[in-house]
Amino acid sequence: MNILSTVKVTPVFMYNVSYIIVTIFLTSQSLCISLFAMLLIFLVLVQGITIDVCDTPNDDGSSITIAWQSDVEYSLITILRSDKPDGVFEPICEARVGRSDYLDTAIVANHLYYYQVKAQTIDGELTSNIVGPVQASIQWFNTGRLNIFITIVVLFAAILLYISLAKRQQLYIRKIPALTAMDEAIGRATEMGKPVLYVPGIMDIDDPQTIASMSILSKVAEKTAAYGTTLYVPTAKAMAMSMAQQVVKESATKVGRPDWFIADNIRYLTDDQFGYVSGVDGIMLREKPATNFYLGVFYAESLILAETGHSTGAIQIAGTAMPDQLPFFVAACDYTLLGEELYAASAYLSQDPVQLGSLKGQDLGKLLFIIVILVGVIAGILGVQWFYNFFTAVH
Repeated sequence: MNILSTVKVTPVFMYNVSYIIVTIFLTSQSLCISLFAMLLIFLVLVQGITIDVCDTPNDDGSSITIAWQSDVEYSLITILRSDKPDGVFEPICEARVGRSDYLDTAIVANHLYYYQVKAQTIDGELTSNIVGPVQASIQWFNTGRLNIFITIVVLFAAILLYISLAKRQQLYIRKIPALTAMDEAIGRATEMGKPVLYVPGIMDIDDPQTIASMSILSKVAEKTAAYGTTLYVPTAKAMAMSMAQQVVKESATKVGRPDWFIADNIRYLTDDQFGYVSGVDGIMLREKPATNFYLGVFYAESLILAETGHSTGAIQIAGTAMPDQLPFFVAACDYTLLGEELYAASAYLSQDPVQLGSLKGQDLGKLLFIIVILVGVIAGILGVQWFYNFFTAVH
């Protein structure tokens, strides 16, 4: 609840001047003098300081806003506060010329307060009437972020709509060259009698890219298990190793080859970044895999892995959402999943309705954002301000 109080502060001498002018107005027999006296009364009485006190909008009930506008010159404004109208008013702030508001944060929510203002002018000290009561209350909805709320609702609605559609029909997702080459790469390793190396990145399973990588790993494991091809999965995190072992085991069981699964082939190396890279490079040089997959989070080790794999003559398929590392993968690998294609690959291969619906819903959201940006640019050129103001936070 917002409580707004306003009071006028007028100097004592102005009241005296007003008294004199009123006397002239009442005793004068001239119409011109009477009108002039009325004008002077108006000009004198409107002089003063207007004080507005209200609950600060769009906050958590932790402040009260005091604002003032002055028609007279002052050198100092002192704001006083009390919790009783007849109590002792204590100063809480002093403001110089040029300042017009104050945020009182030393309060208790839902507690009534009363305010008074003293102004130092060239004619002495002016004291306002008591303003209040006013209290600060919690605002459950921040109207300054209405645009964000609408954006979230639209995005979630699009995702839920496409998830529902994905459960009833096949959604179209464009083919990605790296996914098309996946079967060919695994088939080549099978024909050559060499293993497949799958590197899920250096981050733990709480990272979205690692989760997406595990979804792709399940499909790679299904293919390698069906073909009887050895699959190595070195990890940099112990939890990632446990998850990878479970994923590969379930994939082998799904294609009817539970005996193909060898737990030692999915191993934990080390948490150290370059120690992990050295271990993976050692596997490449010893086992000579025909196909290397680098899918997940990578940093400075990306080029080291890709160069070593290239030197062994392996087909390499990489993918990461780390923009700084994509150029190295593009330069040294045969196929690369660029940015969000890593998540799209996971949805495409798993055909999970939730992943497919989320992917399509996010794409629709991006399209809407692009449209809003274009409309905003056109509106800005044409001078239409309401569209811009809607997407500007209100304080």
